[in-house]
Amino acid sequence: MTLPVGQPILAAGWLSASLLIFCISRITVWGGPPGPRGSPRTRSSQTGITLIEVVIAVTLLSMLSVGMLAAIRMGFDALHKTNSRLMANRRVAGAQRVLEQELGGFMPVVARCSPQSNTPLAPFPFFQGQPQSMRLVSTYSLDEAWRGQPRILELLVIPGEEGRGVRLVVNEIPYTGPLAAGQSCVGVAPDPVSGMPMPQFQPIQASEHSFVLADKLAWCRFSYLEQARPNEVERWRTARITSRWPMGLRVEMAPLEDNPARLRPLTVTAVLPINRLPDFAYVDYQ
Repeated sequence: MTLPVGQPILAAGWLSASLLIFCISRITVWGGPPGPRGSPRTRSSQTGITLIEVVIAVTLLSMLSVGMLAAIRMGFDALHKTNSRLMANRRVAGAQRVLEQELGGFMPVVARCSPQSNTPLAPFPFFQGQPQSMRLVSTYSLDEAWRGQPRILELLVIPGEEGRGVRLVVNEIPYTGPLAAGQSCVGVAPDPVSGMPMPQFQPIQASEHSFVLADKLAWCRFSYLEQARPNEVERWRTARITSRWPMGLRVEMAPLEDNPARLRPLTVTAVLPINRLPDFAYVDYQ
């Protein structure tokens, strides 16, 4: 039968108090003045304890003290494990919620790309989608949530600590307009799959200001729901191959160590109900 954490401590304390009361009740003082010379010494009506009884009492008290310390240590260990598991589950749930809100706040932006100072500004739908990196504009940020100005989000998958697994990080850059968004564009080149002209971006770099959304992952990849061509069905791709904004974003993750007692990172899917055309000059694009 397994006792709760508090019961062994109470039982040990009760036994220690009982043993102490028993020892005190046995301790007596030798009474009476010394008798005549050569006569045996008289004692009181109660008999005192012997040295063996004192040794036994001290030994039992020591054993009970060790048992109490062990029970307290077991209680603190159980509390620490429970708290660690709870904090890990909260981090996973918080990262899932933040990632859903960042992708759900997708903002269709037409940026201006000018890789050289003597070339005219070329408008393009601002979005970068690769299997391990993603760049977009969102109305949600970690600093100001939904209340602040839009941010340029740079999602990147990097190696984990000590080379174990991978982690998902994000950079947040204030969005001030189409020119600011186009600073990361280095040119336009045809896509090797579709042959359509696609903007080329600078590689995303992780820094000490990057925020870790998910850590200790076995793998993490991005996929994008592209609009279907005539007589075709919509499907998810691991890279953006058209100049239009995707219809959906997906982030798939798997934990490095599968622990049934902890939450698993789930796949985050965001549907983007975009009804704007990249080639149409809207007023808010100016």
